[in-house]
Order: sequence, then C-alpha cells, then structure tokens
Amino acid sequence: MSLFADAFAWLFDAANWAGPNGIPIRTLEHLLYTLVTLVAAGVVGVTLGLYIGHTGKLRGAAVIVTGSLRALPTLGLLFLFALWLGIGLTPVIIVLAILAVPPLLAGTYSGIEAIERSTVDAARAMGMTEWQILAKVEIPLAMPLIVSGLRSAALQVIATATIAAYLPLGGLGRFVFDNLSLRRWDAVIGGAIVVTVLALIVDGLFALLERSVVSRGVRAARSRDGSAAQPARKSVAADAA
Repeated sequence: MSLFADAFAWLFDAANWAGPNGIPIRTLEHLLYTLVTLVAAGVVGVTLGLYIGHTGKLRGAAVIVTGSLRALPTLGLLFLFALWLGIGLTPVIIVLAILAVPPLLAGTYSGIEAIERSTVDAARAMGMTEWQILAKVEIPLAMPLIVSGLRSAALQVIATATIAAYLPLGGLGRFVFDNLSLRRWDAVIGGAIVVTVLALIVDGLFALLERSVVSRGVRAARSRDGSAAQPARKSVAADAA
C-alpha cells in the first residue's frame, strides 16, 4: 500500500510537472506518437476496410492477416525494425501501426458489411455511382463502427507506446523504463498511472464521438421504433392488469 502512496506523492510533486522531462511534455510526446501511428495505420486499415466492405473481396484474407498481426510480439518487432532501420521514431511508428491496423481494418469492413443490402441497392437504383454509394451511403452509416475500431486502436497504441523508451525516445514510457533499473518504484507506478488515466480519457472522448457520428436518419428510425414500442408495452401492461 505504501508503494501506491509513494506513487501518488510522486504524481503530486510539482518538480515532476516542470521542465522538458515533466509529465505534461512526456504526455504530449506520447499523444504525438499515438496520433502519427493512427494516421499511418488509418491510411492502410481504413482504406483496405472500405474496399473489402464495399466489394466483398479479400475478406477471408483480411481475417487471416488481422489475426496474424495481433499475434506478433511487439517488442521483438521493435528490435527487428530498429536493427534494420536504425534507432529513431520510424521503427516505433511502424510497430505501433502494425498493432493498430487490425482493429481499424475489422471495424471498417464490419461497419460496411452491417449495412442492409436493400439500402445499397436502393442507392444504386437511384443512379448513384459506386464512389457516391461509398461516400454518401456506406461510410456515413458505417461511421459508428469505424470510430469503434479507431477507439480500440487508439487504446492499444496508447498502452503500447511506452516501448518508445527502449530506443530511447520520449513519451510516458520514460518514467517506467528509466526508473525500473533504479528501483524507483514510485516513479514507475506513477508513470503507469498516468498512462492509464490518459487511456481512460481518450476512451471517454472516443465514446462520445462514437455516439455523435450516428447519422440523423438512423437516430430518427430508432426514435420512431422507440415511440412505437412504448404504446405496445403499455397495452401489454394493461392486458396483464
């Protein structure tokens, strides 16, 4: 219990919040690594997910690839790319992007596939091109699941970006790995707490975003279904009485 008391004392020490090695700067570095990773992974994962979901092609291969990528050892990959590309940010971003692609890919093509085919057929019957169907029908309707995949990817990257300290780079991993060999457990646990809090905050923001991207048509349909179900429930209750 004293370890956690020491960790919170470390967290509330003003000296750890100032300077280039302070918590705010390290948090910004951590978020920067996460943002760059999500952009790089999104170019691959979301693009492929849109193609697979819209055309129905390569779905089996996508399932195999995403499953294989999830099983890769992150730290081993980091050392491999560091030996190949040298010490720097590039190996870290590549490894984190490999980790982020599976949830982005799965969320995107699952969102497209979840759309009722009658909706897509109606858009095609109205004379929309395939690009128009994708941009104006499928992407807006699939957006909640796409954001859900982005949310999962962001949490995984935030939790794993601490490995950047191995090369060594910045980020919140500095608090963990720099103090691990020194047995400064207050700083190690304090750094882990900061990572956890950051992940919870980002998760909450993505949860709000996930709700906000639901299209107005879907919201209206849900509202109609709810208002139609309410009288039915009252009638059943009256009959039971």
